Amino acid sequence: MRSDICNLYGVAFYVIGMKDLTIIPLVILVLSGCSSEYNQCVEVASKEFFITDEVAEMRKNGPLKALQKLILESGFNESELKEIDNKIKIKRVSNSVSFIDADNSIGFVAADTGIKETIKIAKKTGIAFVGIKNSGHYGLSGYYIEQAVKKNLLAFAFTNAPPAIAPHGGKKTIFGTNPICFGSPTNNNIPFILDTSMSMINRGKIRVAAKLNKSIPKGVALDKFGKQTTNAKDALSGVQLPIAGFRGSGLAWMVDILAGVFVGSAHSGKVKDPFDDFRGPQNIGHLFIAFKNNLFVKNFKQQIKVCLLYTSDAADEEDSV
Repeated sequence: MRSDICNLYGVAFYVIGMKDLTIIPLVILVLSGCSSEYNQCVEVASKEFFITDEVAEMRKNGPLKALQKLILESGFNESELKEIDNKIKIKRVSNSVSFIDADNSIGFVAADTGIKETIKIAKKTGIAFVGIKNSGHYGLSGYYIEQAVKKNLLAFAFTNAPPAIAPHGGKKTIFGTNPICFGSPTNNNIPFILDTSMSMINRGKIRVAAKLNKSIPKGVALDKFGKQTTNAKDALSGVQLPIAGFRGSGLAWMVDILAGVFVGSAHSGKVKDPFDDFRGPQNIGHLFIAFKNNLFVKNFKQQIKVCLLYTSDAADEEDSV
């Protein structure tokens, strides 16, 4: 069985086109004949996150057939596509720690499994650490962290990514854009969610610009010779610049350690790009951490209300930066 079906994300990107990017993961599942567990997971996600009407429309028209044809031309045959049924294995390491082998399944499914395990443990013990190896690209980190926040938990998510950022002072890409996500419940129904990559610009925006032959902003990328560029295609073959200079590069390295080295997934520039490297699975790693908001103080909701009030007041001042 070919387990690198998750890398078809990149194939779908180029066939479907820019306007339908949100439904690419769902289209891949439709094509690959994944198990009912996979489809159930994505069906739930689609109600909150994806656009299901466009999938139905694509079934009637050409793009879906074009995508299926390209998938088969990429080395998959129909029987292999129907065999995709990766077995996600959860091992409880201790009362508060679980380790998940995603078996190179699709990242959206692996991450959804992981955050649900994280929530279950944290609600029971107060704190949870869940590491995931052999996964793939999982979309927005905030989607998973918000699930934990809705259960009154504070939570972190770390995931590594294909090489895009160089170590400080270098020109060779080693670290991914490696997003960090944190979420906290508040005193109302609007959670605090910080979801940010370690690069000056999202890599997806550079891909869109490259496809549409548009330029990218100055100061966000270097070409392969180490010179600043506004050419999107040169940026993709070059280096993305990190946020905050050496600090951003250091944070990207930290995530590569936590979501790569620590959980036993690919790291140090070995994560495969799902858009142009189909030699095998990505082997991405994720790390979820969650804890109850009342571990140290019993009036967390009152204190977060004060925090939000003071912060919003400061941001609204006339002389604010």
